[in-house]
Amino acid sequence: MFTNEEIKSILDNFAIAGEFIEFYPIDDGHINDTLTVVYNVEGMEMRHLLQRINTAVFKNPDQLMANVDCVTSFLRDKIIASGGDSEREALYCKPTRTGKKYFADAENRVWRLYNFVENSFSRNSIDSPEIFFNAGKAFGEFQRQLADFPIDKLYETIPDFHNTGKRYRNLVNAIASDPKGRVKHLSEEIDFCRERRDETYVLTGKTVIGDLPLRVTHNDTKLNNILFDKTTDEPVCIVDLDTVMPGLSLYDFGDAIRFGANTAAEDEKDISKVSLDLGLYEQYVRGFLTSAGKSLVSEEVRLLPFSAKMMTLECGMRFLTDYIDGDVYFKIHYPDHNLVRCHTQFALVADIERKYDEMMKITENAYKEICGKTL
Repeated sequence: MFTNEEIKSILDNFAIAGEFIEFYPIDDGHINDTLTVVYNVEGMEMRHLLQRINTAVFKNPDQLMANVDCVTSFLRDKIIASGGDSEREALYCKPTRTGKKYFADAENRVWRLYNFVENSFSRNSIDSPEIFFNAGKAFGEFQRQLADFPIDKLYETIPDFHNTGKRYRNLVNAIASDPKGRVKHLSEEIDFCRERRDETYVLTGKTVIGDLPLRVTHNDTKLNNILFDKTTDEPVCIVDLDTVMPGLSLYDFGDAIRFGANTAAEDEKDISKVSLDLGLYEQYVRGFLTSAGKSLVSEEVRLLPFSAKMMTLECGMRFLTDYIDGDVYFKIHYPDHNLVRCHTQFALVADIERKYDEMMKITENAYKEICGKTL
């Protein structure tokens, strides 16, 4: 896709030492192009991470990079102050020769250069409960370190990204327009959403009245956005910060549960296989509270189970809305793919509702044991 000469010409615009040797692509991402680049610095190999930002998805690179730079700089200062290794425990943007945090080439492609976290790897599957505990600990640490971040410094790069009430209104509008004539077959799915309409406004409502504080949110808390140490297997660094912006800690927690504690794939056709794994839920809660518990207000902790339900419902509504609109947003691999995804999410919502009291007990017990507090 890229030639050595092309990559070298891009890298020449960054303030880095040494002589360029080679590059090789990293294929895990689905949005940006990511390359490992290797330099010779006084006889030693030094690696960096070069990314081309997909500006078709991220249309305002100035705001995106301002958010990333602000957050990573804050994290590095915290890590250094605590005696940690800022080269491994946080990403940071290497400046261009003109002092900017990204470079736009002649074709208006936007490039940035990160430090390379050595001796680390990412995971795509939860192979043991301990891995999910460590995932919770990693994203909890992200929240703890950023608990006193000045939130007014961040841009809201994707307005209303997790405004579940607005997602519900988008669904209502799609039902009203019904461009593909699909609504007549969706009475059960639509009723499922209508029965939970009032709940879609709970989190934003509590934010408005001050019960829930705005925090730095990652907004993509999948397992593969954590780098683990190859030697210790412990989490080292949170990556993929393009969706960092102001939000609720509950958004990140709830979406991690939706993704990680589901016993089935996101698009499992057999919904009898879909359920919330309470053991995995407990592991993530304990990991998350071990790191973040003392930096959260009690209302955030009390609503952890609710956030899992809301992020799952929100995702299901988005799939349903896109299905009604004619599959214009999410990529599909067969005609009813979005409807299948919707059914999977709604099945998980229903199971969360059945297990809600157990989830609350797990949360309360973990909070008391780890933080010495009661809800």
